[in-house]
Amino acid sequence: MRICVGLGAALWLASAAWAVDWKSLQPQGYVSDFAGVVDAASKAQLETYAAAVERATGAQIALVTIPSLQGEPLEDVALNIARGWGVGRRGHNDGVLLLLAIGDRRSRLTVGTGLESVLASGLDGRVLREMRPALRKQAYGEALMGAAETIGSTVAVARRVHIDAHLSRRMRPGLANFPWPFVVFAVGELGFLGFLVTYGLRRAGGGRRAFRPANSFSPDLAGMLPSGTQSGGGFGGYDSSDSFGGFGGGDFGGGGASSDW
Repeated sequence: MRICVGLGAALWLASAAWAVDWKSLQPQGYVSDFAGVVDAASKAQLETYAAAVERATGAQIALVTIPSLQGEPLEDVALNIARGWGVGRRGHNDGVLLLLAIGDRRSRLTVGTGLESVLASGLDGRVLREMRPALRKQAYGEALMGAAETIGSTVAVARRVHIDAHLSRRMRPGLANFPWPFVVFAVGELGFLGFLVTYGLRRAGGGRRAFRPANSFSPDLAGMLPSGTQSGGGFGGYDSSDSFGGFGGGDFGGGGASSDW
């Protein structure tokens, strides 16, 4: 991971003569992973969740990673990107941009003027502090999921609406070393044994009942498997109807919080 970040930073530096024109960067979606540090499964979940937040509340969340600040102030970089993209709805200014500068180990939550009262009272700083453990483990997808869910749920409560999506639970300590392949194999064997017994009984009973396929005896494993092993990429899968449609022209006044890890 450190090598990848280093190579990303080198390419980033090589592409800029002296400084980056932050406003000219083009968003890749709700998640713009310019540093290349967010795993595909987490990114898909974040895209779907941010789309659900926008549908329910109107607010837009932009999650951005960059290799380096290029020596520029963190607050200025985040504000330039947020304004350049117009995160949030025009006139409502209900956008939020969360920036991670990987090489500098700095984070910034920039809040549109329409959400400053919602994400006030130290909540913006708490979001960044709660990300630190995952960021220090280089679990960038996990860190962004925790932050996005806190932001989304807070805005939903303030606007008295319900978000029809949830980010998958992060793996609890210790579960990473659990013998999941053995569990899946054992459950599959039990299912096959059940098939043999049931099929034998039905043959003995004269075949009065219709034959059922073997997989009908296998329990549903969806709730047992750790995050990332289920098909569809998480909570319901990434749906093309949730695709990013662009930001809405919101503005920012500079409010927010900064932190490091």
